[in-house]
Amino acid sequence: MTRIRTAILAGLALTLLGACATRDSDPILMNAAQAHRGPDEFSILPTRPLQTPPDFNTLPQPTPGARNLVDPDPRADAYAALGGRAQPATGGVPAADAALLAHTGRHGVDPAIRQQLAAEDLEFRQRNRGRLLERLFGVNVYHRTYGRAQGLDQHGEVDRWRALGRRTPAAPPAGTR
Repeated sequence: MTRIRTAILAGLALTLLGACATRDSDPILMNAAQAHRGPDEFSILPTRPLQTPPDFNTLPQPTPGARNLVDPDPRADAYAALGGRAQPATGGVPAADAALLAHTGRHGVDPAIRQQLAAEDLEFRQRNRGRLLERLFGVNVYHRTYGRAQGLDQHGEVDRWRALGRRTPAAPPAGTR
């Protein structure tokens, strides 16, 4: 009888100790526990077709590591598809958009905002990791973690704007939910 109790207690202790272990010090968003980190199939983009330029003197100087003219540029393609101007090859801001850039940065720009937000999000996720059995069995706690404090009630927000007399053309007509 004592051996059985000892074996049960030892098994329980090992289970509890295993539940406290983490696979990675940086928790993965949505607890996506992948066995391996393989290639991302969405990062493979086909190149543009080769074309003869109208003037060979306007081609940029070949530079190791620089962008190739046939390399896809999804951001510039999205700008053009939405009716915007393509970004210049230098990666700078077009002169026509300088006033817009100045207006958006009028209150200052924090160059470390991405790092700050990533650190705050990591701290938030570590505080809200889920209950013991959820962590033990890898249950996804994403929606419960982020849903309450940081969620948006889309229907309530549309109702609020409509009550203020504002137009909501992108939302479905009232009463069609």
